[in-house]
Amino acid sequence: MKVLMINGSPHREGCTYTALAEIAGTLEKEGIDSEIVWLGQKPTIGCMGCGACSKLGKCVHDDIVNVIAEKAKDCDGFIVGSPVHYAAASGQITCVLDRLFYSAGEVLRYKPGAAVTSARRAGTTATLEQLNKYFTINQMPLVSSRYWLMVHGNSAEQARQDEEGMAIMRQLGHNMAWLLKCIEAGHAAGLASPVQEPPARTNFIR
Repeated sequence: MKVLMINGSPHREGCTYTALAEIAGTLEKEGIDSEIVWLGQKPTIGCMGCGACSKLGKCVHDDIVNVIAEKAKDCDGFIVGSPVHYAAASGQITCVLDRLFYSAGEVLRYKPGAAVTSARRAGTTATLEQLNKYFTINQMPLVSSRYWLMVHGNSAEQARQDEEGMAIMRQLGHNMAWLLKCIEAGHAAGLASPVQEPPARTNFIR
């Protein structure tokens, strides 16, 4: 089993990476593989709603989004990490997730997901609310910990000094591993995926 993690920070090994690495260490102890993908510092275009992905089977902009979509096919769990920018997720991770879930959401459906945030001080819960919506619109079980999934600090060193935050990340790793093993056991017992009703799309114009 494997968990794919996305580092949505412009800093490769800053606070967000430190939180994800702590999770990765716990997953390893639980016998779960993991991979952290850094989005880098190059600009990423946002979703244009062109609909080309429905014909191509991938996003028309062939960049990091399609790379992540390919990796997501082989993962069993998905974790997104973002710093807090103006009480919201980073612009980079927002662009990526908009396009990823629009063009390849089906490869993540039913896979457990979690979002973690890092901040110097505040804005973490607003960012978590934003990120968790990608999972809940895509029928993905949310994995929690003993507190909201956040670390605090202005550098990787300070984040590591956040003892409670690091413990929250480790517990998330344990909880993710437990749920993945439960799902695997269910599949082995012949438990099928949930029944899908035909979608009904409506709006508020009468």
